[in-house]
Amino acid sequence: MSEAQSPVEGESAVMPLMEHLKELRSRLIWAFIALFVTTAFSFIFAKQVLEILIAPMGDTLPQALKPTEVLGNYMKVALICGVTLSMPVLVYQVGRFIAPGLTKQEKRYLFLLVPGATLCFVGGVAFAYFVMLPTAIPFLLGFLSDVVEQRWAIGEYLSFVTSLLFWLGIAFELPLFVYFLAKIGLVNAEMLSRNRKYALVGIAVLSAVITPTVDPLNMALVMGPLVVLYELGVILARIA
Repeated sequence: MSEAQSPVEGESAVMPLMEHLKELRSRLIWAFIALFVTTAFSFIFAKQVLEILIAPMGDTLPQALKPTEVLGNYMKVALICGVTLSMPVLVYQVGRFIAPGLTKQEKRYLFLLVPGATLCFVGGVAFAYFVMLPTAIPFLLGFLSDVVEQRWAIGEYLSFVTSLLFWLGIAFELPLFVYFLAKIGLVNAEMLSRNRKYALVGIAVLSAVITPTVDPLNMALVMGPLVVLYELGVILARIA
C-alpha cells in the first residue's frame, strides 16, 4: 500500500515546486518589462543625469579613452536611471513572489516595504550625492596634485560614483528591513543589541569597502550614518 502511494506523494511534492517556478518566471518577466520601459524612457534625460553625476568634479571634465566609451556610458546611465525608476515595481514583484509563504498580517507588512524601501533608497542616494561626493571628489582630485596630473576616464569615474550611490542607497534601507524581520519574528531587539559589537565590526568593514577614499574622514562619513541606521533598526525592532 505504501509503494502504491509513493508516486502520488511524489507528484504532490513536485506540483508546488512547478507552480513556484511558474510564479518566479512570471515575476521575472514583469520585472524585465518594467526595467525595459523605464530604461527606454530614461534615454530622454540621460544626458542631464550624466551632467549631474559629473558636477562634483567642478571644472574638470572626465576623458573618453575609447571611441565607443561615451556612447557606452551614456547607455549605462540610462540603465541606472531605469533601475532606479523601476525600483518600486521590482520590490513589488519580489514581494508578490514570497507572499504565498506569509500570513495575511505578514503580507500587509511586506507591501508597506514597497514605498518605504523606495524612499529609504532615495534618501541614501541623496546622502551620497550631497554629502559624500562633495567631500570625496575634491580630496581625490587634490591628492598629490603637484606630483600627478589627475585625468579621469569617464567609465572609471561613473563606476566609482554609481557604486557609491547604489550601496549607500541599499544601506539606508537597513532599518526598514530589520523592522519587517522583527515583525515576522526572525530577529528581535535583544538579539540585535547582544550582537552590536559584531555589527559594528561589520559596519566598519562595509564602510571601508564603500568609502571611495582611504582617509578616515570619508570613512567616518559613511560609518556614522550606518551606525545610526543600525541603532534605528534596534529601536524599530523593539517597537515591532
